[in-house]
Amino acid sequence: MKKTILMLGLLSACSPAVAQEPVIQDHYKEVINQKPYHVEVCKDYTTSGDKSGDMLKGAIIGGIIGNNVGDIKNGGALGAVLGGMFGHNNSDAKGGTQRRCNTEIRYNEERQTIYSHSTIRFITNGKYYTLRFNK
Repeated sequence: MKKTILMLGLLSACSPAVAQEPVIQDHYKEVINQKPYHVEVCKDYTTSGDKSGDMLKGAIIGGIIGNNVGDIKNGGALGAVLGGMFGHNNSDAKGGTQRRCNTEIRYNEERQTIYSHSTIRFITNGKYYTLRFNK
C-alpha cells in the first residue's frame, strides 16, 4: 500500500507539460550456490625401505646392554656394533609403493539468477530522478 501511495505521489508531482511515463526496471544478480559432497582421494607414495632406523635402534640398545656388562672391555662399543647388525638384519622395512586414502570435501556449484532490486526513473520540472526500491 505504501509503495502505491508513493508511486501515485511521484506521478502526480510530474508536470503535465513535460510528463513522461515513469520507467520501472527490475534488476537481477547472479549468485553461485555451493553444495558440498565427500569424496575419497587415494594416492600412491613410494617408500625407500631404509633400514637405518632399525639399525640405529639396535645399536643404541646394544650399547646400553654392553655398558652394563662389566667383564668385557669396551663392551658398550661391541654391544652397539652387534645390536646395529641385529637391528639391520631383522628389520622389516620394505621399499615399494604404499597407497594412502583421505576423505576430502568438494563442492558442486550451481549458478542462479535472483531478484536484486527495482528502480523507477521519472522526470519532473526538467530534472531526472531515479529511486531504488524492493518489490
